[in-house]
Amino acid sequence: MSSTTTTTGRPTTAPHPARTQPFWRLAVLHARLGFLETIRIPIAVIGNLLFPALALLFFVVPQSEVAGDPVSATAAVAQLGTFAVMSTCLFSFGAGIAEERALPFDPYLRTLPAGTGPRLTGRVLNGLIWAYFALVPVVLVGWLLTAASLDWLQALQSVLLVVGVAVPFLLLGLAIGYRMSAKAAIAVVQAVLFPLAFAGGLFLPPEAFPHWLDVFSKALPSRAVRDLVVQVTAGVDAYPLALPVLLAWTVLFAVLALLAYRSDEGRRFR
Repeated sequence: MSSTTTTTGRPTTAPHPARTQPFWRLAVLHARLGFLETIRIPIAVIGNLLFPALALLFFVVPQSEVAGDPVSATAAVAQLGTFAVMSTCLFSFGAGIAEERALPFDPYLRTLPAGTGPRLTGRVLNGLIWAYFALVPVVLVGWLLTAASLDWLQALQSVLLVVGVAVPFLLLGLAIGYRMSAKAAIAVVQAVLFPLAFAGGLFLPPEAFPHWLDVFSKALPSRAVRDLVVQVTAGVDAYPLALPVLLAWTVLFAVLALLAYRSDEGRRFR
């Protein structure tokens, strides 16, 4: 008698393989996980959300010649809004990923059959959510206490532009997070963020720069982003090479992020 039959006379059947969940459902689950992990540390969220708004409140609102002029006030709000997005991306992806890599749960996630695509997409979605949240206090202070204003078309363009602002610094954050330890990543993020912000005209408008700094800053991604955002929101034309400079840095950061991820994967999982 064949050994493949059961005692009840019913033929045995192989178990059905586990169904793979759709890509976007897995991505949303990873984004939800990242969001919940972020809000579990309220001080990190509050600090990231309030610093740009406080800078606007203390350094722009008291200057009546700036706060009372629609173009200058809108440009100031746009600059600090750009800094808020930069800060969110660099800390979320730079320091955040480095901290997660030190936890035992991270190697487990990377062994799951879903692959890295949904997880990285979830990280991006979570970063964009916090980037939009970071803009809320800045926009409220600018709307209530300055003459800054946008028409509906400018507002819609600004909402879409957040993605373009976030992408290069998101990639830079990935490169830092996958290349360095948690302690090193925090220091590097701070060392990168604030010089880029100052030299890029996010705290002080480029019109106040000396000539040499103005020329140098035009080669930086922060200056390119700043000028493009101000052009959309305040109508002040960006310098001609702003978009090519931003695209070039975006490609470079994408290469660095890919190399850092492959290096980390080869070092920890070979």
